Amino acid sequence: MTKFARAVPVLMYHHISTSPGMITVSPEHFAAQMAYLAGAGYTTIGSAQLSAYLAGEPLPKKAVVLTFDDGYLDNWVHAHPVLQAHGLTALCFLVTSWIGEGPVRAHARSGGALPALLNHRDGEVAIENGEADHAILRWSEIDAMREAGTFEFHSHTHSHVRWDRVSANAEQKCAGLTRDLASARATLQQKLGAVSDHLCWPQGYHDEDYRRIAAEAGFRHFYTCETGSNYSGRDDGAARSITRLEVRDRPASWLASRLWVHTRPAISRAYLRIKR
Repeated sequence: MTKFARAVPVLMYHHISTSPGMITVSPEHFAAQMAYLAGAGYTTIGSAQLSAYLAGEPLPKKAVVLTFDDGYLDNWVHAHPVLQAHGLTALCFLVTSWIGEGPVRAHARSGGALPALLNHRDGEVAIENGEADHAILRWSEIDAMREAGTFEFHSHTHSHVRWDRVSANAEQKCAGLTRDLASARATLQQKLGAVSDHLCWPQGYHDEDYRRIAAEAGFRHFYTCETGSNYSGRDDGAARSITRLEVRDRPASWLASRLWVHTRPAISRAYLRIKR
């Protein structure tokens, strides 16, 4: 039996919140899912390890990547303390124009009154109304998560705009995306001191222009909303699309069954063919 990973599932989360809604996992289910990962011997890996694996380097048999899209406040309030308790790590993709300043707010294991958490739709409204601080992480909280080692942070663009939808033509679309990615990279460089080559597409959308412009901007690893696991291969210098598994608000047994499937390449591919 192989000691190394034959496939690496990348799990996709958004909200971990007591305010139910779409793309939201309850704190209870999240805590149970993370306890399962830790107890079952899974190893959470970071972006550098995933990059190396995709280029042909081995990883432990039970390697998994946790990702969180958009940078919601509840990632600090509920996800961070659970990850810290189990020694697990995750990647968070930030929309840099949404992040504000201010002191660190309380989280579920820090003591003190917890901040109010908005459901997904109310958070969208707050962001649209210029009140993103009610829904999104602050730079101070991002710094605390980085210092604790629970999260690393990457680009989800600067504005989260779908330029293919708001532009009159391809030229405007390309110009808008070029500016957006440049602003995101500049902000991350200023605030975090570094910016990686990992990018998460807003709403999972990408086309040939998107991929070309992102590659020209310095990105090489592209996180999608397409379902599947990820496999090691020869490093030919090409950009790579990373498939993910959306995590539902379900018990740990549900996650265990998905990981059993998607760490076995033949079974994963057969399962996805049937689902499609």
